[in-house]
Amino acid sequence: MDTTGLRERAEAWRKADPDPETQAELANVLATSDWADLADRFAQDLEFGTAGLRGVLGAGPNRMNRAVVRRTTAGLARYLKATVPDVTTRGVVVGRDARRLSKELAEDTAAVFIAEGIPAHVFPEPVPTPVTAFAVLHLNAAAAVMVTASHNPPEYNGYKVYWGNGAQIVPPQDVGIADTIAKVEPANEVPLLTPAEGRAKGLWRDLPEDVGHAYLRAILDLRLYRKGSDTLSIVYTAMHGVGGAWAALALKEAGFPRVTPVAEQQQPDGRFPTVRFPNPEEPGAMDLSIATAERVKADVVLANDPDADRLAVMARDASGRLRLLTGNEVGVLLGHYVLTQGTKRARPHVVTTIVSSTQLGEIARGLDAAYDEVLTGFKWIANRALERTAKEGTQFVFGYEEALGYTVGTATRDKDGVGAALVVADMAAWCEARGVTVLGYLEEIQRRFGLHVGAQRNVTLPGAAGAQTIRAIMQAFRASPPANIGGTPVSAVRDYQKGEGGLPPSNVVAFALEGGGRVTLRPSGTEPKIKYYFEHKETPAPGEPLPQARQRAEAKLAALIDAFLALARERGQPA
Repeated sequence: MDTTGLRERAEAWRKADPDPETQAELANVLATSDWADLADRFAQDLEFGTAGLRGVLGAGPNRMNRAVVRRTTAGLARYLKATVPDVTTRGVVVGRDARRLSKELAEDTAAVFIAEGIPAHVFPEPVPTPVTAFAVLHLNAAAAVMVTASHNPPEYNGYKVYWGNGAQIVPPQDVGIADTIAKVEPANEVPLLTPAEGRAKGLWRDLPEDVGHAYLRAILDLRLYRKGSDTLSIVYTAMHGVGGAWAALALKEAGFPRVTPVAEQQQPDGRFPTVRFPNPEEPGAMDLSIATAERVKADVVLANDPDADRLAVMARDASGRLRLLTGNEVGVLLGHYVLTQGTKRARPHVVTTIVSSTQLGEIARGLDAAYDEVLTGFKWIANRALERTAKEGTQFVFGYEEALGYTVGTATRDKDGVGAALVVADMAAWCEARGVTVLGYLEEIQRRFGLHVGAQRNVTLPGAAGAQTIRAIMQAFRASPPANIGGTPVSAVRDYQKGEGGLPPSNVVAFALEGGGRVTLRPSGTEPKIKYYFEHKETPAPGEPLPQARQRAEAKLAALIDAFLALARERGQPA
């Protein structure tokens, strides 16, 4: 697009923008003739997909803002009316986190729904994402919108969509919604009703506290040991998000009196002032949690991300040092705990993803449970659970993805960081009663089912140029897959774009290595990153100390990572 066309498009957008703040922002960019900035803002429309929307806050169609959200909601509302006959009876749930502009975006969302004649069940205060997911089922709503950017940096916000089954949308729903959005009028022409008008018509419905109470009862029912512990010391952080009050109440009700919050991070604050990135996986994010845990001599650290749908766990090793568990390690612990200590079911079913550890599958086979691997994203876990229950009568008991997402049982059909925190505490109390630590329990599992080690590397490539680089890297690995990685032969190449294993097509490539190793790569669906996943399996020798076997496995994993990243740089990844 030439500069004249770019200016004309930007001026038209500015005039239709309902938000004075982003109007002024765009006017300033136009006044300075910053063509690179304008080109990025107007390079494309922010893509609506199964993850909904997520992007940097700012003016223009390639940013998160009130204009984009109003048009998106109008498209979603019209798609719902075309496909869900009783949507005007059941209504939709609208929730939000505590990020910048979340309140305004949620209110705009509800205002558009009610103008379309669809009742909006609105959480009046910020809530965890799993509470919004729970409310869909609890209220028998037709859909839900959660305004959140989860663990993204503070300049981001997002718009997450759930369907009436309580799970995130899947294809072809995303395509149908996106096609409808494309036909929506300019944002300043989208019909709205004010909250007062909506309440007068009975369409804007502020949700009572009863919904939150029902959610807490549901997750308290997930516990297996159910005895709590007067002696287990827990440190909890909300990471400046919305989980703090919910987790505190749940742990108190479950019988854990020795819970110490990370005071500096307990209250919601969308600026996330104490962390560079509000993601427990990022370096430095857990520093305050560690300091608090050392001060109170905590046994376990539980960390939610800002919208409380993810959970990080730290526990003490044999030397007494705190260690951050990987998402796979927590998934293996919870999966084994649920399958061995939960109510015995005729056909228990566990699900994980193609980028998570294969160890849950080994545990499931060893314990005679049904098992599935699905594409990345909890929407696929939830929908596979529903499919197999309907077709085969299996009973879903646990699902996880390595990116710190877990769900136990069927209270919610999305990852639930608050519910998972409660079950981890319950498991830790059970371990304490048996005289073992959480990491001691993990070693018991590894001695029986093998020692799996894994790692992930993310490369951030922002903007339109970054997106093009990510596409080029994926294409290069497809066109020229390596015959070996670090000298280890590649035994199989799996291109999930071709519908590998009967799964829907997805932009993922995996290389299976001789000896059980694996490397998988994919673009992030929510951030400007390409993600690499690595796994190595080591079988400890009879009588070998597990730390020794782990050290050997970690060395082999590190060599695998170095070798693959060198190949990625050869295929266009910046150094």
